[in-house]
Amino acid sequence: MRKILIVEDDRALASEQRRLLQDAGYDADVLNTGFSDPERAARTIAEAMPDLVLLDIGLAGGSGTLKIGASGPLTGGASVYGLAVQNAAQMAVDEINEAGGLNGMQFEFSMLDDKNDASTIATNYASLFEDGMQVSLGTVTSKPGLEFKNLSKEDNVFFLTPSASADAIPEFDNGYQLCFADGNQGAAAAKYVNDNLAGNTIGVLYKSDDVYSTGILNQFKDTLDDSVQLIEASFMGETVASFDSQINLLKGCKFIFMPIYYTPASQFMVQAKNVIAPDAVYYGCDGLDGIETGVEGFDIYTIPQEISFLSHFNSKATEGPAADFIQKYVDKYGAETLNQFGAAAYDCIYALYGAMKQAIDNGKEITADTSASDLCDILKEIFNGGYSFTGVTGEYANGAQTSMSWNANGYVNKAAVKYIVKEAGATAPAK
Repeated sequence: MRKILIVEDDRALASEQRRLLQDAGYDADVLNTGFSDPERAARTIAEAMPDLVLLDIGLAGGSGTLKIGASGPLTGGASVYGLAVQNAAQMAVDEINEAGGLNGMQFEFSMLDDKNDASTIATNYASLFEDGMQVSLGTVTSKPGLEFKNLSKEDNVFFLTPSASADAIPEFDNGYQLCFADGNQGAAAAKYVNDNLAGNTIGVLYKSDDVYSTGILNQFKDTLDDSVQLIEASFMGETVASFDSQINLLKGCKFIFMPIYYTPASQFMVQAKNVIAPDAVYYGCDGLDGIETGVEGFDIYTIPQEISFLSHFNSKATEGPAADFIQKYVDKYGAETLNQFGAAAYDCIYALYGAMKQAIDNGKEITADTSASDLCDILKEIFNGGYSFTGVTGEYANGAQTSMSWNANGYVNKAAVKYIVKEAGATAPAK
């Protein structure tokens, strides 16, 4: 019996052609994968060895553009985070496009400024969605992210955020994090304290009106060993006139946990540098990333204490994927906005690319015309199906980069390390 293979991207037409040919006595089948991947289609045809190929000469192939959207602070006090995300995501998109895109499809990345203000998200999201956003990096920070996740749920838009770390960000099944959730950061920080400071008294400085800060602190306290005594100092508002009262509370602590962003942290450190013991440790989470360059007029080498934070990226790496990323980023954008937010955004783009490529290899059809909702369903299946990805974030040990995966709740699984920005007593390197 003659074997005929039908290559047609109109599924209804292909099905009718197959029926007619089978009714006429032919062994007819439809190539049900590869419409957006000409190379895969060619391989499948070669493997099937049909007697005849019915080819639609108007196949779209891999042409067209797949749109990725995001919102983040490109101006204002948190702009170092947003600019890092914008730069690194665009760098990844450019690399993928220069290498041929996703089976010929080019990626297009668009990011709108939200100034770390949740009230801007409805407008930003509407603009991105109306412009054709098919998949997203969500938001850079958590407060705007809590608004974004509700809007994206209504439209079934898949997002993988590099840095919006609130535990509730991936509440719905279309949302995932490449950063550590606040609860996970808090638990990991507490584990470090339990392992290294059991039986000691430590301090914590937190922002009581910030979901990021309180979310981390709550999990930190839940995980903290009973033998560790905790002295708490808090503040509120976007600006603080003086940290005198907080410094007075914490002045006897040799270890101060700081689940806050670097702007108030740097202010506290400057005011406290001659009060807190010079061999004390300031230990934060991802909010401290960028403290050495992100605050105008702040010189970390005027602070005698150690400054460190929990991280999934080493911005001083000299080997491995992180080192390669650092070199490319600094060459293109300079070192001022180099931080783990950007590294995570770079990984987000490549993780989405890898997931879509795996879906196509599994027989799914992804084209430039695939709707956001259809693409979301495809990506959820991949991310919930044991998808593993190796990027520039995570731990590099024994000559190998650790991989990451995701739970069904949207949380990421990957290694974290204590990253020391400046050792206690360190002086500025010679120029």
